[in-house]
Amino acid sequence: MTRFSRHRWRTAAIKQARARELRQAPTAAETLVWEALRHRRLDGWKFRRQHPIGHFIVDFCCIEQRVVVEVDGGIHHDDDQIAYDHARTAALHTAGYRVIRLMNDQIDNDAETVWQMLRAALA
Repeated sequence: MTRFSRHRWRTAAIKQARARELRQAPTAAETLVWEALRHRRLDGWKFRRQHPIGHFIVDFCCIEQRVVVEVDGGIHHDDDQIAYDHARTAALHTAGYRVIRLMNDQIDNDAETVWQMLRAALA
């Protein structure tokens, strides 16, 4: 095993461990979204939660349709976080994924519109 491949393996293992940690401590909004997506509840599409893609761990991912769903809280209104989110979205687009960003208040106050938006993205 080369030094480079050992580094890649170690990095992947660290990312998987971090994804596992995130799955064990979801936000309230992430829990609501996961309950709607798990077990193919949204029109039969399979979603994964806290799934590593490249350098990122995305909140939810439908690999079949290459759709990423990100659930954003209040911190995502910060200028630095907005810039990071734009760069992250651009990188995911470059990797061939469509990114849907949902705000916590959207999920809490207008869940039906959120599910319709997700269905449209998967159609």
